[in-house]
Amino acid sequence: MLKACIYTLGCRVNQYESDAIAKELKEHGVTIVNSNEPCDICIINTCSVTSESDRKSKQIIRRLIKKNPDAVVIVTGCYSQINTQNALNIKGVSLVCGNNDKSKIAKRALELVNNRSCNCELIESDIYSGRFDTMSAGAPLSRTRGFIKIQDGCNSKCAYCIIPYARGSVRSDTRENILCEANKIVNEGCLEIVLTGIETAAYGKDLKNGYSLGDLLKEVNEIDGLKRIRLGSLDPSAITKDFVDKIKCLDKVMPHFHISMQSGCTKTLNEMKRKYNIDMARKNIGYLKECIPNLMLSADVITGFPNENDEDFSQTLDFFKNEKFLHLHIFPYSKRDGTPAATMSNQVPEEIKKARLHALENQQKEIKRELLENFVKSTSFVEVLFESFDGGFILGHTPNFIEVKVKSDVSRGNQILKVKPNGTDGEYVFGELIE
Repeated sequence: MLKACIYTLGCRVNQYESDAIAKELKEHGVTIVNSNEPCDICIINTCSVTSESDRKSKQIIRRLIKKNPDAVVIVTGCYSQINTQNALNIKGVSLVCGNNDKSKIAKRALELVNNRSCNCELIESDIYSGRFDTMSAGAPLSRTRGFIKIQDGCNSKCAYCIIPYARGSVRSDTRENILCEANKIVNEGCLEIVLTGIETAAYGKDLKNGYSLGDLLKEVNEIDGLKRIRLGSLDPSAITKDFVDKIKCLDKVMPHFHISMQSGCTKTLNEMKRKYNIDMARKNIGYLKECIPNLMLSADVITGFPNENDEDFSQTLDFFKNEKFLHLHIFPYSKRDGTPAATMSNQVPEEIKKARLHALENQQKEIKRELLENFVKSTSFVEVLFESFDGGFILGHTPNFIEVKVKSDVSRGNQILKVKPNGTDGEYVFGELIE
C-alpha cells in the first residue's frame, strides 16, 4: 500500500488545499502518514509570506528528500509559484506545481509513482486567468469544524505583502459548488462551517451576476443541520452597512469576526497602502457592534512598520485599548524581498519592533482578562461547541469565540452543550455543564 506525507506551511487556505489533496489520495487507497515516517509520496505545500517562510520551505523540501530519497517529491504553494525555477533546481524534486492547479496534484502523484521521469516536471499555474481551482476537503476527522475555500487571490497591493504575486487576482468559486460542499460537510456530521479564502470579503467581486459574500451567507444559513457559520479574515473596509444589514439577522452567523487591522494609526495604514483609515474602521466596527449582540473581535497587528514612530505606535495602543478586541495576533514587521516596504527608508530597529510588540501584548492581556471577567459575571449560561478532550477537561468555543474549559471524565467532541461560567484565568473561561 502506498504511503504519502503532506507537509503544510503557512495559512489556513494552504491547510485546506492540503486536506483536499489528502482526501483524494485516500480515495485512491493511499495511506496518509506524518512526515517522520518513510513514504512513497512527499508533498510540500509551501509558504512565501516572509523571507523566513522561503527559507523554511526550502529546508523542509531538502529534509524530506534526504529522508525519502526514492519518493516522488512534489513542491507546491506560494514558494513554488514565486520561485519556480529555484524549486525546479532542487535535486530530488519530481514535480513543481503552482497555486492554481493543486487539484491536479493527487492524480499526477499517482502517475509519477508508476512512471518516474528523470527530469523535474512543472505544472505552470496561471493565477491571473480568473479560473477558480475547485477542491473538496470534506469534513475533518473530528467532525466539528469544516472549512470551505470560497475564493482565492487578492487585488490589494499592500506595501508589505507578496501574496498577490503568489496567489494572483481574486477568483471566486460558484455558489453551486460552495453550497454543495457545505451540504456534504453537514451531512458528514459537522456542526460548524468556516468560509475562508485569501481575501474572504472579496468573494463575488469577479462574478458578473452581482452575487456577494452577504448573499452566500444567507443561503448557507438555510442549510438544515448546520448550527454555526464563521468567516475568515475581513478587511475593515468590507464591513459596510450593506454587508452588516445582510447578515445581522442570520442566526447561524456567529458573533465573532477576525479583522485584518494591521495598525491602529492612520498614518501607518497609509504607508502600508491599506484601503481604510482609523475613522472608517471605527465607524464600521461600531455599526457591527451596534447590530450584533455579544460581539467579540480578533485582529492581526504589525508592529514596527517602516516609518512608524513612538507617536504612531501610541495611537495603535489607544485604538486597541478603546475597541477592546478579544484576541490580537501580533507580529513584528518582517522585510519581504519584492515588496515596496522592503526598500522603504526609516526601517525600525528589531529591538524597537519587539518592544512595541511586548507593550501591545501586555495591554491586550489586561483587556482580555477584563472581557472574560465581565462575561463570567453577566452570563448565566452559554452554549459551547466542544472540540477536544485533554487532561481531564473538555475544550470548546462559545458563539463569540471565547475558549471554555469544563472538567469531564469523557470526551464531548462535536456536541453543543449548555455551560454555566464560573471563573477565568484570563485566557480561558471555566464552567460546569448544565445537564
